[in-house]
Amino acid sequence: MFSSLLIANRGEISRRIMRTARRLGIRTVAVFSDADADAAFVREADDAVHIGPAPSAESYLKGDRIIEAALDTGVEAIHPGYGFLSENAAFAEAVVKAGLTWIGPPPEAIRAMGLKDAAKALMEKHGVPVTPGYHGEDQSLKTLRVAAKKVGYPVLIKAVAGGGGRGMRKVDDDKDFETQLASAQREAKGSFGDDRVLIEKFVENPRHIEVQVFGDTHGNYVHLFERDCSLQRRRQKVIEEAPAPGMTAEVRKAMTDAAVMAAKAVGYRNAGTIEFIVDGSGALRPDGFWFMEMNTRLQVEHPVTEMITGLDLVELQLRIASGERLPAQSDIVINGHAVEARLCAEDPARGFLPSSGHLEIFDLSAFADESSGGVTLRLDSAVDEGDTIPATYDSMIAKAIAHGPTRDDALDALSEALREAEIWPVTTNAAMLANLLDNDDFRDGVATTALVEANIEELTQPDDGERADALALAAAGMRGLSDELSGDPWSVADGFRVNGSARTSYGFDIGGETHTVRLETGADGQEYVVLNGERLEIQIETVRLADGVLVHGALEGIDVLGVVRETTDGPVLFHRGRAIALRRPEFGSELEGLAAGDDIRAPMPGKVLDVKASVGQDVKKGEPMVVLEAMKMEHTLTAPRDGKVIEVNAVAGVQTAEGVVLVKFEPVPE
Repeated sequence: MFSSLLIANRGEISRRIMRTARRLGIRTVAVFSDADADAAFVREADDAVHIGPAPSAESYLKGDRIIEAALDTGVEAIHPGYGFLSENAAFAEAVVKAGLTWIGPPPEAIRAMGLKDAAKALMEKHGVPVTPGYHGEDQSLKTLRVAAKKVGYPVLIKAVAGGGGRGMRKVDDDKDFETQLASAQREAKGSFGDDRVLIEKFVENPRHIEVQVFGDTHGNYVHLFERDCSLQRRRQKVIEEAPAPGMTAEVRKAMTDAAVMAAKAVGYRNAGTIEFIVDGSGALRPDGFWFMEMNTRLQVEHPVTEMITGLDLVELQLRIASGERLPAQSDIVINGHAVEARLCAEDPARGFLPSSGHLEIFDLSAFADESSGGVTLRLDSAVDEGDTIPATYDSMIAKAIAHGPTRDDALDALSEALREAEIWPVTTNAAMLANLLDNDDFRDGVATTALVEANIEELTQPDDGERADALALAAAGMRGLSDELSGDPWSVADGFRVNGSARTSYGFDIGGETHTVRLETGADGQEYVVLNGERLEIQIETVRLADGVLVHGALEGIDVLGVVRETTDGPVLFHRGRAIALRRPEFGSELEGLAAGDDIRAPMPGKVLDVKASVGQDVKKGEPMVVLEAMKMEHTLTAPRDGKVIEVNAVAGVQTAEGVVLVKFEPVPE
């Protein structure tokens, strides 16, 4: 085993690799860009080297600079993590040529499996079932369009060098093909430096199941069973679990045999994942899965495999790279069930717009008690409280994982822990993840890759009951804060009247909507909350915290729980995974809100990729106006209403700041 290691990555995976290296007594070196100078992974490394500006093309994708940093710091090996240069065969070759150990597969295996078209051809040759489609060299619009028609809509356009859902578009009709192709090629070029694509038949009601494989330098191969990654949004995985629901011994043998066969076909070594698209229209079948791609690296979702096998996959990588042998297949067994949720800095209620900035509060303390009642919780986080999330990179900031004796045990524990998350002011998808974990189809094990999009409203928006709970907790929390701040009963605004019931009213502006909430005590001593004219019975208690109050009790006999904390932005309610700023309504703001409808503003810092708006253009509500790239994803900004464009400030290729007016419309008539 070597004694020192450079990690050619950032964020969560860099910290994850360091954790294993530290346990094994290996010195770690981090590399970082301008944007990550104060990041947690830089603080935790034994040494750290600055490699360039914030854009990844000028830092984390600069292989020569990374190798130079490794040589300057005297390390023996480089671990690429995932993303960036992890599947770059030329970089792997350069690492070896520099006399360093590459923690990954042979460059020729990366090359063979890294391009989806070549990988599919190779798998066909070795008898591994593949999805019908086109993966030829001719990349002309005419050829690709003819291929799509031949395969039959719907089809998937996929970047040849892609991953993580980038450079991938589903096309349902020929009229949309050219537009979606251009978008996929543009995103592929920006993410991977390669705009080539392939066309693949879109499998209706698909599930996404993958098999973790390992190969060592002694010709041994093993699989570590399967993971189900069917819960996805825009072809990006959201929740993963192991083992796959509904898996039978017969299907598992067929799938794992195919995966090991694929690894042997390229003389694979180290960690890899064979991904299959699976017919999810009924029970799993031995003939109902097809090879999709191979990821020649460690996967984001590797913790669920670690939890069910008890193996540290990073340690296995390091030992294989040091020449050690794999454990025997018979020694690798499944124990219990594990599930992982990707916590991302994004706002699901606003079309998943990325969120960035300073983390004043980052409290996932439920994960601190790592093992209780047979359930183990684990948090692999890129950030700590007080850190800043840059707008430059991927939006994932942590992975929340649970392992239990049964699937329900794991899902229950992870859902509950995510609902207790307190994160501010960066917006996250914690509530949506908890809602997914509690979704009936997911619980029944019949979820397909279409589940998230098909249920997007209920997953991302609070229902009437949740809104009522939040407003009652907000009012009780504000009263609790006031009571703690003043012990003088004459200064408490509780509507006290002689021979009358005490009552207190609160006004909140939440998401642009004004709410008035009244707390009152009846003559019988029973407390009530009045919401939108409806009087509801409550039993609420508050407990003082260091910087706020815990609010708990019942609303109409149903348990409710929340925390109201004082922040630099004012009081904030944390409830069921959401953070709700408790701002007072500003009367007269309706006119300002109306005027705001005349603009399209940049919702986050980003790069303008395409401008579809032109001065004088008559547009309809929802018509695409500007395409913006932020956190490595494309976002199409649309017209907020029917109208005429009177000003266009967006310029393709130019970086823009949050809040900048990109397109202005004619004023709304008074």
